[in-house]
Amino acid sequence: MITVDQLKRIMPYAGKRADTFIGHINAAMDEFEINTPLRQAAFLAQIGHESGDLLYVKELASGSAYEGRRDLGNTQAGDGVKFKGRGLIQITGRSNYDICGNALGLDLLDNPALLETPENATRSAAWWWQKHGCNELADSGDIYAVTKRVNGALNGIDDRLAHYTRALKELNV
Repeated sequence: MITVDQLKRIMPYAGKRADTFIGHINAAMDEFEINTPLRQAAFLAQIGHESGDLLYVKELASGSAYEGRRDLGNTQAGDGVKFKGRGLIQITGRSNYDICGNALGLDLLDNPALLETPENATRSAAWWWQKHGCNELADSGDIYAVTKRVNGALNGIDDRLAHYTRALKELNV
């Protein structure tokens, strides 16, 4: 379990959002077996970067770029905007909302904004993390492999590494 003070040192721009998210982060890490210091450091680094230190739980872009993306399950008019990225690791597309909603017991197809609440933004990120094998990647300490899994590339690697370094220090790794 991490403390709010540790979270604030790992995510220095989180401010009061750290107070709002800390309980949800600890619960989600417990629920989805993010239960070693290496796993926690990697997870915190990724969600710190992806969310701008817990500031963003919804993609800033409109989502129109996802319109008609069958690979995301966006087959109905308006799906791109309706199912744009949400959560601390952004779930994107009708199909992914459906899968995530079923896994978490949420009706995300009718209520996609549920992923914007601190609890669900955090749980969806931890669920995605576990489902995509990030715990095992984190066990190896290879933050580059973790970043590629989360991001598809190494976008923002310097910021992710800075978060990871702070997290390792706070977790005494």
